[in-house]
Amino acid sequence: MTAVLDYEGDGIVRLMSMAEEDWTEQELKDALGHAIMLELATIPPYATALWSITNQDNTAGVYQTIREIIFDEMSHFGLVCNMLTSIGGTVVLTNPLTVPKYPGELPGKVNPGLKVYLSGLTRESAKLFSDIEKPENPLAFALDGNTIGAFYQRIAKVFPKYAHLLTGQRQVTFPLGAKHGAGNDIVPMNTIDDVLKAIKIIQSQGEGTECSPENPFPGDPGELAHYYAFKEIAEGKRLVLNPKTMRWEFTGDPVPLPPTSPVARVPKGGWANDKPNQPDPDTARLLHTFNQQYSNMLRALEEAWSDLGSASIGTAIGLMGAMRGTAQQINGVKLPANPRFAYGPEWLFVQQ
Repeated sequence: MTAVLDYEGDGIVRLMSMAEEDWTEQELKDALGHAIMLELATIPPYATALWSITNQDNTAGVYQTIREIIFDEMSHFGLVCNMLTSIGGTVVLTNPLTVPKYPGELPGKVNPGLKVYLSGLTRESAKLFSDIEKPENPLAFALDGNTIGAFYQRIAKVFPKYAHLLTGQRQVTFPLGAKHGAGNDIVPMNTIDDVLKAIKIIQSQGEGTECSPENPFPGDPGELAHYYAFKEIAEGKRLVLNPKTMRWEFTGDPVPLPPTSPVARVPKGGWANDKPNQPDPDTARLLHTFNQQYSNMLRALEEAWSDLGSASIGTAIGLMGAMRGTAQQINGVKLPANPRFAYGPEWLFVQQ
């Protein structure tokens, strides 16, 4: 049985406080459920920032960097879903308890105190994204607390104990590697080697390795791991190795921000809760359309890892494309109380 986990609960903190030997099969399933929520939680803030960029045909620079990171997160999400279903768990995405909540902390209280919000792309939002991806031991930076990478490391240490549970059932296969890097294929989890390899990919794409900030599974040569890529955008400078000190420093060429729609931070529960900026009927319909598309995407993804099979993965991808178009329309509407800024998509789950 797979428990319905609380996005806003402290499940990851609780799991990290337990000794590895005390984890049961249920703790492993709960950990994978939280990891699925984590991967899913990154997509709304990253995509909201990406879709605020006005030149959506740009294939270079900051736009391409964020776009590739989103594809990595989608791959990570798929790999962890395969881990859970292969040991008999159920992917739950459409229970009101499990869906992401913004603004708010990351699911399970991992990286405690970090408040994640939805807004357009700015240096400040890029810093938030780098904080989400921050490694336990960033190269040439200070040691920092309870991270996503450390959580995955705990899963990797415990999983071999339960390797006998792997069945290879309800697995989704989807080829993303040809366009987005060798580590991006969503592949079945049939053996413990498959699991540990996937966890290594997830960790290193987000954090780099112990000796390099580069993504070892890049779509393009020299592509940085997520933390360092977002940090470059936040700092406005390329990360380069200082040959004198042999330390990585943000002292390279400028990283200019592309033109964007000035999407304001989305209030908790949506724009209807911001009295001065309550949307007019046309804007409210746009916001609701996006929320419906998002909710239907979650339903399609949940179905893809159910006994009904993986055909609905194509439906989910189509809905993601539709969401982009709707978001761009929303981004074109100015806030009535502060027309220097624009509305942004709410990413609210709506029942059918």
